[in-house]
Amino acid sequence: MNNNKKQRVVIAGGGTAGWMAAAALSRLLHNRVDVTLIESSDIGTVGVGEATIPTLTFFHRLLKIDEKAFMAATNATFKLGINFENWKTTSDAYLHAFGATGKDCWAAGFQHFWTRGRQLGLSDDFGAYCLERVAAEQGKFAHLPQNGLNYAYHLDASKYAMFLRNLAEQAGIRRIDARIEQVATRKDNGYIRHLQLDNGEKIEGDLFIDCTGFRGLLIEETLHTGYEDWSHWLLCDSAVAVQTESVSLPLPYTRSIAHEDGWQWRIPLQTRVGNGLVFCSKYLSERDAITRLTDNIEGAPLNSPRVIKFRPGRRTKQWNRNCVSLGLASGFIEPLESTSIHLIQQGIVRLLRMFPHDEIRPAIVDEFNRQSVDEIEHIRDFIILHYHVTARTDSAFWRHCRHMDIPETLAQRLQIFRESGQIHRKANELFDDSWQQVMIGQGLLPEGYHPIADMMSEQELKEFLSHIKGNVDRTVSQLPPHHVYLKTRA
Repeated sequence: MNNNKKQRVVIAGGGTAGWMAAAALSRLLHNRVDVTLIESSDIGTVGVGEATIPTLTFFHRLLKIDEKAFMAATNATFKLGINFENWKTTSDAYLHAFGATGKDCWAAGFQHFWTRGRQLGLSDDFGAYCLERVAAEQGKFAHLPQNGLNYAYHLDASKYAMFLRNLAEQAGIRRIDARIEQVATRKDNGYIRHLQLDNGEKIEGDLFIDCTGFRGLLIEETLHTGYEDWSHWLLCDSAVAVQTESVSLPLPYTRSIAHEDGWQWRIPLQTRVGNGLVFCSKYLSERDAITRLTDNIEGAPLNSPRVIKFRPGRRTKQWNRNCVSLGLASGFIEPLESTSIHLIQQGIVRLLRMFPHDEIRPAIVDEFNRQSVDEIEHIRDFIILHYHVTARTDSAFWRHCRHMDIPETLAQRLQIFRESGQIHRKANELFDDSWQQVMIGQGLLPEGYHPIADMMSEQELKEFLSHIKGNVDRTVSQLPPHHVYLKTRA
């Protein structure tokens, strides 16, 4: 690349991934890049992902996005976590909330004090010590000082892409409505040279970003990068989605309802609800999946059910030669825990930090890919946890998940937590407190705890636990109902 001129960045594909990339590059590197995005109005996008995690608020602050404008444009509601119903057994539930539970000390996390308290009969439910969980369960929400309440959003993905498109076009990106007919590469190094469009244009670039979905037109069909399949750990390979009219007040959390062959989501927006059934096609047919979903929705359907096929896994390289893949083009785990938009965001932020302003350097590409692998494999293990640590034996699907081999990295985490209550994280891992919330929620309880918890007398421990719970309860009692607070963001 030539450092004396703007770098030509070509984004293949729109949707959430394409327009997130376009908005970020055009707003944050506007004086260093010339961005062109190519998408065809004739090609649809998956666009069913409507739930996010708190990292999106960082992305919005980075781009200086006004929250009120964003929420009004995307029909958004607030999200404090995910309620998992029928995952441990067919008759219980727990809420994985976005906040920290209890209060840690320098040597040990709160779960050690909670475990000792549980053995002494002093502890309440683990979630009772988490502000976000109690607020979610009571249907309350408000912004608190110093980001005192961790939250994300439920949103309309199609409207979100259009919102970002407007931001990007205001910042000067060029959008071309056309199909890509051919991808030309250089003979000397295999780099992508240009994209030939069906309107006759030839779009050259220095860096290409593949946002063409599962197809991976650039990263796979052209560069033959390769794909690492995880379907032996993650059995679900299909989803059917439908939108319905809203017939009740929007809850500040996503519902994840396990069924015999997978799970169902319910995501409340301001004026409608997103519904979907994730399933394993080995155990459930498309026809039966559609029936199961449509028999378990509330409100009149707003569209026909849409079936989406996917293969859990990742590209062997997210960045190959002069092509970076984002979104579904880079890989897909599954919708559980709402990490898809997060992985798009992380890929964009990582690219911004390692942007090739002069030329593409192999060492930087290797580091980009190493970080990408670490991140997605950490999320993969967290998702597998939900399926594997279960007491369900009521179907072939759940019996397989319960007894299947799991990645060694996950097996080690589970063993350490079971034996000692400890959780050891690598730097920059996405999930922290979430691990203990889900493990405990799924029925994996620590057999031991750190001896520092014994430094408190039984009375001191009782007062410690009571003080934390009291603060949570007092704070939640002062919060308005979620649907009332939403009106202040309209």
